Amino acid sequence: MADFSSFDMSSASSTENADTSELQRLIAVEQQKAQFQAQVHNFTDACWDKCMDKPSTKLDSRTETCLVNCVERFIDTTLTITNRFSQMVQKGTH
Repeated sequence: MADFSSFDMSSASSTENADTSELQRLIAVEQQKAQFQAQVHNFTDACWDKCMDKPSTKLDSRTETCLVNCVERFIDTTLTITNRFSQMVQKGTH
């Protein structure tokens, strides 16, 4: 039979609190990812609505330029958000 007389309840409680805190942090990160994915979807719709006057088999130069600019803004936004997530994760691990 195991001897639990040396089991430290404060240590167990501290470990449980740390696990709960880590779980809450992970949930927050996943919620932010879901929000980001929703924003990507909205952004895609906005670019489509902004750039596509009438769908056809070829892109005219104006539409192509519009889409390129839209994609570039999307990349800029993605990098900014990714860097922010990275900073949050780093702060959570220290």
